[in-house]
Amino acid sequence: AFDVQILDENGKRATPTMGSYGIGITRMLAVLAEQRHDDKGLRWPVEIAPYQVHVAVANKDAAALEAGAKLVEELDAAGLEVLFDDRAKVSPGVKFKDAELLGMPFVAILGRAFADGIIELRIRGGETLEVPASEVVSRLLELVRG
Repeated sequence: AFDVQILDENGKRATPTMGSYGIGITRMLAVLAEQRHDDKGLRWPVEIAPYQVHVAVANKDAAALEAGAKLVEELDAAGLEVLFDDRAKVSPGVKFKDAELLGMPFVAILGRAFADGIIELRIRGGETLEVPASEVVSRLLELVRG
């Protein structure tokens, strides 16, 4: 491509051939998608996930939205990377499907149980926990740090 020529071991002009067999970021993402997925979408490892926690407000109550924003601020202040789904005109079912498709390691849902002070924590590909709202930040810190 650059019309580069060298002198070979016999002193004759030659055009070098180069190949690259490295593992770049795009190849790593393809491997991740192939190895870490299920029928719902990706399952990011916590160490390389774009966000460690996905917070979804699945309750039309203004208090839930406000609490979701506060939770995001607290998680951010604690050093976690957070994706906040505060879309008002999207149904809870769509938010849940989007969360599964995106595949963040942990999803905190402020849904129906939030009226009783409970936040649902979904561990991607694993169990679902019901955690008191006052304990959710510390619980997520434990889960993220393993």
